[in-house]
Amino acid sequence: MADAGPAGLPPAPSRLGVVSAIGISQILAWGSSYYLLAVLAGPVAADTGWPLSWVMGALSFGMLVSGLASPRIGHLIERHGGRPVLATSAVLLALGLLMLGLAPGLPVFVAAWGIIGLGMGAGLYDPAFSTLGRLYGEDARGAITQVTLFGGFASTVCWPLSAFLVEWLGWRGTCLTYAAILLAVVLPLYLLGIPREEARAAPASKGPGAPVGSVQPGQRLAFLLLAAGFTLAAVVMTVVSVHLLTLLQARGLGLAAAVTLGTLIGPSQVGARVLEMLVGRRLHPIWSLLASTLLVAIGLGMLVGDMAVAAAGIILYGAGSGIRSIARGTVPLALFGREGYAILMGRMAMPVLVAQAAAPAIGGWLLDGFGVTTTLAVLCAGAVLNILLVVALLPIALRRRPTG
Repeated sequence: MADAGPAGLPPAPSRLGVVSAIGISQILAWGSSYYLLAVLAGPVAADTGWPLSWVMGALSFGMLVSGLASPRIGHLIERHGGRPVLATSAVLLALGLLMLGLAPGLPVFVAAWGIIGLGMGAGLYDPAFSTLGRLYGEDARGAITQVTLFGGFASTVCWPLSAFLVEWLGWRGTCLTYAAILLAVVLPLYLLGIPREEARAAPASKGPGAPVGSVQPGQRLAFLLLAAGFTLAAVVMTVVSVHLLTLLQARGLGLAAAVTLGTLIGPSQVGARVLEMLVGRRLHPIWSLLASTLLVAIGLGMLVGDMAVAAAGIILYGAGSGIRSIARGTVPLALFGREGYAILMGRMAMPVLVAQAAAPAIGGWLLDGFGVTTTLAVLCAGAVLNILLVVALLPIALRRRPTG
């Protein structure tokens, strides 16, 4: 049953309706952007003759654009709500995919990823979490977790779909099909499934001369520790996601065995998110963030050791990765409160997405220059440093209650 909406506005969709609309849309948005080239890069390069490095580099360019746009997107959500921003993201993603499908040359292909990058910045996890935080305040934790459960199936659903479409329609037809899906499915889900809100006037500042979404002097250390941890985790996890098969094969596994182990990450992420939803909701979300960093570090450490425990290491790593997606939305809400949450999420998303854009090149440089053992050791060191950042944040988080 729909909730009563603000005066002059139609009844708001139920919380289940909002979560379902955003969750289903996240599957299709991630699958048609971030996960797209995992299937299409080879066919694109084979069909056009464009260098594979440039084809994949276009995704990095899109992620860079996404990161640079994130602070402004946070301001837009804080002022106007998530509905118009998420709806616009569906249109931008569709427009970028249309350009991809029709691209006559590499420059247009790369430019199309710039538009897709804007759509990613306005439509993936950070703006989705910001939308839920604006709607439900400190009660948004459950909704954020549920949306990540949907999002965890993005590659599971869209990689086979993309492979099927490429087989029957080619890579250009696949891009055009995804553009149509975004306009026919995702855009209506956002428009019908997310409540329309009245635009807010710029809220009062939290302190003299402090703009909304700014960090108060007493909160700056917490913000810096959190932003540094999220950015470092983004580098480590993006390097792993891009180079995992290479890392495993360099440790002596065949391609089939490496692929089999790699498929354990998705179910591990979803399973950990379910566990967090059932158990973690009773605890401060900082404990979920600490659990995430510990699991990632232990999992990567097991990959450095005997390959007989590689499967267990990947399961632990996947579980930590899955919980981190939840903590990325819930910990800032618990620390800084509802007021200005979307703006803060946008500010934290910028270094994270820029780091993700650079991470594949960083991983390639480490592998080419220092080999797989050193690369894994560096990743482990980054994961351990991340634990220290969270430990430093613990006393600050546990003694502070949000004021928004």
